[in-house]
This record gives sequence, C-alpha cells and structure tokens, in this order.
Amino acid sequence: MRFFARFLKIATVATAALLAACGGGGGGGGGGGGPIFTDAGTLKLALADAAACGYTQINLTLQKVRVHQSATAADGDAGWSEVVLSPAQRIDLLSLTNGAVLELGQVALPVGTYQQMSLVLAANTAAAPLANSVIPIGLSERALGLPSNLQFKIPVSIGIVKDQTSDYVIDFDACNSVLRLGLSGNYELSPRYTLIRRVSATGQRITGYVATSLNPLTTRISAQQNGTIVRSTSPAADGLFVLYPLPSGTYDLVISAIDSVPAIVTGVTVSDNASTDVNNQGARIQPPLSTIHTATGVVNTGATPVDARVRIVKKLSGGTNVTVFGAPADASTGAFGYTLTTGAAARATFASGLPLTFTPDPLLPTGAYTIAVTVGTTTKTADIDVTNGDVGPVSFTFP
Repeated sequence: MRFFARFLKIATVATAALLAACGGGGGGGGGGGGPIFTDAGTLKLALADAAACGYTQINLTLQKVRVHQSATAADGDAGWSEVVLSPAQRIDLLSLTNGAVLELGQVALPVGTYQQMSLVLAANTAAAPLANSVIPIGLSERALGLPSNLQFKIPVSIGIVKDQTSDYVIDFDACNSVLRLGLSGNYELSPRYTLIRRVSATGQRITGYVATSLNPLTTRISAQQNGTIVRSTSPAADGLFVLYPLPSGTYDLVISAIDSVPAIVTGVTVSDNASTDVNNQGARIQPPLSTIHTATGVVNTGATPVDARVRIVKKLSGGTNVTVFGAPADASTGAFGYTLTTGAAARATFASGLPLTFTPDPLLPTGAYTIAVTVGTTTKTADIDVTNGDVGPVSFTFP
C-alpha cells in the first residue's frame, strides 16, 4: 500500500455558502438562543484536516459538537453544551487542508474546565445513503460505516474564562480515521482528532514552497515535535504549503514524497504573532530522488476489525527521528505495506532570512527505518533496513 495525500482547493463561492450555513448552537443540549449564564465565556470552534492517504474525498455530515465538564459523562447525562450546525452540514474533510479551516460556530458556556468533547454525525439513511462517504483514489464513492450512537468522543481540557472567547480548531486526522475492510469495498470510520487553540489570525503558521514536480497526491508536509506529527498537509499545485494552526514552539518540518528521500528542516520556530516563512518560490525544497524498496507487514489483534495505526519512522543521526508515513492497517487482514527510499535523508537547519542548505544525513545504513504499530494505548516497534532490498512481512501481535 502506498501513501497518498490529496489537496482539494475550496472554491470561493462554495466556501462562502458553506460558512454562511454553519450556525452557533445553544447550551445544555438545546438549539437556538440557549440559556443566559451569569459567569460565562464563549467557546468558538472551527474544523481543519490533516493530509489524507488514498482518497480523493472523505465526507462527513456533522450535526453538532458537544462538550462537558466531566471526563466520564455519558451521552444522556445532563450538563452537555452544544455548537449546533443547523441544518447538518456535509463536509469534505480533504478540502480543509493547506491552512483552510471551516468555522462551525460558537456557544456561551459557564466558566470552568471542559474535559470531554463529542462529534455527532448524521446517519446514512435510505434518503441520504452517502451522508458519510469516501471516494478512494481511482474508485467510486461508497458509504462510510459509523457506530450506532453516531458519536465520537475525545478527552480535552478547555478553559472557559468569564467574558472571554476560547477559540479552538478541531484537527481531524482523516488519514488515520478511515479503516479499509479488505477487498470487501467497505470502509468504517474510527476517528482520530485533536484540539489546537487558535490565538492569532496572523501567526501560528509555517509556510513555504516545494518543487512542483512533487505530486500533491503522494506528498505530505508535516510539522513535528519529537517525531510526533502536530499538523500535516499536502502542497498546492504551485508547491505552496501552509501548516496552520500550530501552537507556538519549535518544530521539525518534514517533507515526505514517493521516490524522494525525506527532507527535514530542523529548528523551525512558530510564534503567535507572525508567520514563519521557511523559503520562497525561488528557493523551493526539492528532495533528491532515490531508489525504492517495499516494507510489508501484518498486525494481529485477535479482534475484527483490526483497529491498528502504523507509522514509518526515519532514523536520523544526532537528533530526533521523524515520521515519514502512516495510516491504519487493513481492518480485515491487518496487512500494511509502504514504498520507502533507500538514500540518506536531506537535512537543513532553519535560520530566519537565510536560505536553506541541505546536506545528506550521515547515518548508516541509509535505508534504516522503524515500523511503529499502535493498538489502543500500546505501541510496538521493529527496526528495518531497506537499503539493499525489500523487507517483510514483519509481524506484530497484540496484546
């Protein structure tokens, strides 16, 4: 299986219509105006997506987003507050990359800390069989299976302060959220999403350009800390990439493309007040081409579907390793496969206002990687070397 990523540019008119249709909701499970609180702040929400692999569209019909102060509150418990989309909106997640975000709305909330968030989707019905769907690259549209309660929860920590607005972007990781069920032609949703606080309209971003020879379908650009992807995207057709929003801090910028060695820019600083531009159109990043080999494997969990995430980590000398590819294993068979380059990674150090100078990473063997497989909260790893040939199948068994 190859890694694919897809950038779809949102048309201006369509975006305006969609944003106009998204409205705020009330608190405590109601729509409309909602209750008035004496000590209250505002929660504002937007939606963004990471680069996806293997799909041209991933469509979800979102009804509302719920939050609760209790980390253990059940669906039917009192105390839920909601941002309601009325009517429910069918959103192509893959249109929300390269810095694009979709405003969902806002809701007044009592002051306090909210520890649980739930996305509530509309069901696929006879009248709307593709309310939630995927279009795999080269294939037709098909329904995306959902759990019976249509809700997806994550733990959060959202502080609501009196008379202030807490602004958050829901970063939906589409690449790791769709499970392929073997050759059945069926797909299931197992969402992975996180929250990123948005504090600036001008900062919290990394921008730059890669060579236009890099195919947006098979190129992923990510900002990472300690090998963990914080935000990722695919480049536009002109090579422009925008990673937004990002919490302020220092990142490794990683360019992963089929047939090209990974390119890593270390020490990229992000601030709340200004954009970080790593290069311009006249100095595009173009990783060297390389020989390729495949790495394959299988994950055994003793359960069906197999709900396992696979990451391919590039080993580097004298620093933190970086993630270059990743996606769920096949949910029916547990199988996975990646095409990996054998050459040395290209590395550069970021300094504001100075051109990037890439040099080959000296680590030997140059085709050294680590396969990391996560099931639930458990991760198992295996070191591999594709320098001289294909590797696998590598077997992982859980628990």
